[in-house]
Amino acid sequence: MPELGGVPDPLDSLNFLDAVAGLPEQLEAAREAAGELDVSALPPAADIDNVVVLGMGGSGIAGDVLAAVGGPEVSVPITVHKQYCMPAFVGPRTLAFAVSYSGNTEETNEMAAAVIARGAGVVVISEGGALATLASQHGALHASCPPGYLPRAALGSLIAPLFVVLDRIGVAPGAQGWLVEAQQQLARRRDRCAQGVMAQANPAREIARRIGGTVPLVYGGDVLGGVGAMRWKADFNENAKVPAFWNAYPELDHNEICGWGQHGDVTRQLVTIIELRHRFEHPQVARRFSITREIMGEAVHQVIEVEAEGEGRLAQLLDLMYSGDWVSCYLALARGVDPGPIDAISVLKERLARD
Repeated sequence: MPELGGVPDPLDSLNFLDAVAGLPEQLEAAREAAGELDVSALPPAADIDNVVVLGMGGSGIAGDVLAAVGGPEVSVPITVHKQYCMPAFVGPRTLAFAVSYSGNTEETNEMAAAVIARGAGVVVISEGGALATLASQHGALHASCPPGYLPRAALGSLIAPLFVVLDRIGVAPGAQGWLVEAQQQLARRRDRCAQGVMAQANPAREIARRIGGTVPLVYGGDVLGGVGAMRWKADFNENAKVPAFWNAYPELDHNEICGWGQHGDVTRQLVTIIELRHRFEHPQVARRFSITREIMGEAVHQVIEVEAEGEGRLAQLLDLMYSGDWVSCYLALARGVDPGPIDAISVLKERLARD
């Protein structure tokens, strides 16, 4: 693993950048561990009408990755739920994944209990917590995550069991190969981005420098780019502690495009648009990027384009997401912000538990 030299120790109190740098190895280890799970009690593909992923925040985005990548490849619908309640279609022919790194996410645990009560097949993915206890009590399969991570830095441990289990029971044939391709691309991206703060050839550091004090607005194309944009937005919020926003083509061209121009003198000083591009864009979506930029480009400070690399849909998506991890961390360091702690969320959870 490349050295991260140049990162001031006191500014990264939780060694968050080291965790980010370890994602390729984390994904590989999680894929291998998931290959050892006993899936014999899970229903075969012929007995599954739909797949549901339950989860919130940095854990829940694992479901978004699965749905974005698996949608064109998997013959049953994949739905992601980030609520307390379950829709009526969830039942005995549902395979549900309950994903919470800590195992103590309030919403996820309530959803997991609901799908178990409805007779769905359940796979729990967590480090432990109440969710692991629930799995043990009801005989559900538990894919254990390694301890010591912040949820948003545990992406490899959270997504690998989804793809491996679905491959092994015949719902997503070949998915384990997608993980191998993705791991290889993440390692290549890490080699370019895990350089010292002063490294001149570091693309993530350069994007962070260009963003500076502006507000990032991240646009992605189609479902892959949309999930990537959602991750970049969350990274900016949690790692750099800055406001950020996201949207995706083609939907944004049916509403958001009309919001530019009225206050161009203000937004021109404040907003940086980051375009996330990938190889699987619909041709019309690719055209929308260029035409929309022409229409609204003068109302923003700048537009920065980021191009995905790697073979396959999963590799391209994780490459985009991983680039955002690095950019947000370098933006945090440039602003003198510790990327690890998320005090606002901790305060919120304390208030919810107390009040």
